[in-house]
Amino acid sequence: MRHKTILFLYAALVTFILILVVFTVNQLSAAASLLSLLHPFAGTLFLLFSAACILFALYSGFKLFAAPKKAVLPKNGNSKEMIAYTEYLLSRLPVHPMHQEPSTKKKDQKWVRTNLRFIEVDANNTIKQIATKNFFVGAFAQNTSYGTTTSLMNILKVVWKIYVMHTREQQLREFISLIRSVYGCLPLSDFKKEDIPAHIRPIIQSSFSNTLSTLLPAGNLLSPFFLNLFIAGSTNTYLTCLAGIIATRHCQIMTEEDKKEIIQQSMFEASFMLKEIVRECNPILSVTISQAVKKAGIESLDTIHPPSTGSGMAQDIVSHLASSLKNMLKDNG
Repeated sequence: MRHKTILFLYAALVTFILILVVFTVNQLSAAASLLSLLHPFAGTLFLLFSAACILFALYSGFKLFAAPKKAVLPKNGNSKEMIAYTEYLLSRLPVHPMHQEPSTKKKDQKWVRTNLRFIEVDANNTIKQIATKNFFVGAFAQNTSYGTTTSLMNILKVVWKIYVMHTREQQLREFISLIRSVYGCLPLSDFKKEDIPAHIRPIIQSSFSNTLSTLLPAGNLLSPFFLNLFIAGSTNTYLTCLAGIIATRHCQIMTEEDKKEIIQQSMFEASFMLKEIVRECNPILSVTISQAVKKAGIESLDTIHPPSTGSGMAQDIVSHLASSLKNMLKDNG
């Protein structure tokens, strides 16, 4: 079934290209014939110009979708392929402005690793900045198409910025390949239930952190609401951190050993970055939501009118409760 489907798709593609070429040539010939009536050389010049445009479009498309030649990835730092792979990285990596020897002619494996460490610092700062935005996107726009789209775009932005940091000249196919590699390493891309607890643990730990427990005292009626926001924001942040760190690890692979440790190392670093971000965002989110809830509550209670002459007992009770709750909110605010 699979081979039949592939054969049909190839045949359909060739047929479509053939029809497109015949249609294009026919239209160009007709236009050239009309132009020849105006001037004998007008049709020939039009065909030459059209051919030049088509060739330029094919050339630019080839440059856009062409994949760069990659060197063989060495098994370890002592492999014989390491020299060739180091030269390949030197031709691809931009020189970080903080590097102590940016203009040294003798650039070896040590120089490359030092340069990668500086780039990694910039990459982590970028990941943290965008992951912080995704915390609030996840908290305020959870379970909405806007929140899902915004989170996805921010994750793609992280991967793109990291890719740009590690390459002098960007290639579309290489970037798409990086996205596929990052997606393949994320949880649920290839569902394995035994891997889920390792991803959930840092999210729960950050959501029930000491900072959060001090912000939400026991008995607070809004605690479930707050926890829902924190867990949604933490989940969004963790996925953003994990995707960014995985992208960084893929761009900085130097041996097969590094490739095998990408997922475990990325999960470890993402959990620490998540704790830092949540520690900074929790107070902001808590204060913002608390003030908004109190303000909305007071404004809602203001709509309840005081009891008038002849009103029933129920109206008196509702009015008294509204006044008491309003005073409590003002005192606590």
